[in-house]
Amino acid sequence: MIARRAFLRTLAGSLLAAPVAAEAQQPAKVARIGFLGPETVSGSKSRVDALRAGLRDLGYVEGKNIVIEFRWAEGKYDRLPDLATELVRLNVDVLVAAGEKAVDAAKRATTTIPIVVPVTGDAVATSLATSLARPGGNITGSTFFGAELTSKRLELLREAAPRITRVAYLLNPANSASGPGIAALEIAAKSLKLGIQPFEVRAPNEFDSVFTTMAKRHVDAIVVQADTIFIINAKAVADLAATRQFPSAGLKEFAEAGGLIGYGPNLLEMYRHAAVFVDKILKGAKPGDLPIERATTFELVINMKTAKTLGLTIPPSVLLRADQVIQ
Repeated sequence: MIARRAFLRTLAGSLLAAPVAAEAQQPAKVARIGFLGPETVSGSKSRVDALRAGLRDLGYVEGKNIVIEFRWAEGKYDRLPDLATELVRLNVDVLVAAGEKAVDAAKRATTTIPIVVPVTGDAVATSLATSLARPGGNITGSTFFGAELTSKRLELLREAAPRITRVAYLLNPANSASGPGIAALEIAAKSLKLGIQPFEVRAPNEFDSVFTTMAKRHVDAIVVQADTIFIINAKAVADLAATRQFPSAGLKEFAEAGGLIGYGPNLLEMYRHAAVFVDKILKGAKPGDLPIERATTFELVINMKTAKTLGLTIPPSVLLRADQVIQ
């Protein structure tokens, strides 16, 4: 009788433990992240590495609890809509869109899958969100106010090269921030008594011809728009500016690539921080409820190697404000 009772207790315990053991053996859900890139793998490597580092910081390991599906347009922006549709068909849990053209393609491809934008110009002005505090819809991420930064770069350029009179603004007309950028530059240029001429570029193969046109129009300096096409090809643009002896200003990464002045947020940090948005969404947050974060820290970079090549003596008042001086 005692043996029978012991047997029944053991049997009951086994039956109760079985579901728990089975549940414990179930593999954890592997999150699928889509990444839509307008340019090339190599050209975007540093930013992708930053995103991956941010994900690792939060406990995500590729091949273990996340998979990242990459789609690259290779500079052919007309491919982005089809690539975005591919990612949507894969039913990714969240879609990271790099650059305004990628964001636009992602928006058109889905209104339900969450979209994270690592970095963009004025998110409200470009209609990515109804407001920063409550973006609504399926998009969230980080932004900076491009028009304000563009004006600041012109002011810094004038301080560093006081003899300039005619400044080119290199822009991508497909970027919806181009209009506000030109308007802000014209206001700043008027107060600085400078002339501004916009020059449009839609693809990297147009760089040589547009710089030739700048020279023919007697431009003597250049401000570069914070657009993906110029970020990815920063060295090519910086080299052309140096060849033409144009003092130049762009994002901080532009100065690191050989431009004279760089001013703006740290893009790599913004890509790293994009992982925070991805993490919150994977844990159940709705993108429309996640405030779009505005960059608050900006860095000034002066490339003294380029200054020497241009025969410029950078005033101490500018050098003292620099966060980084490249010798």
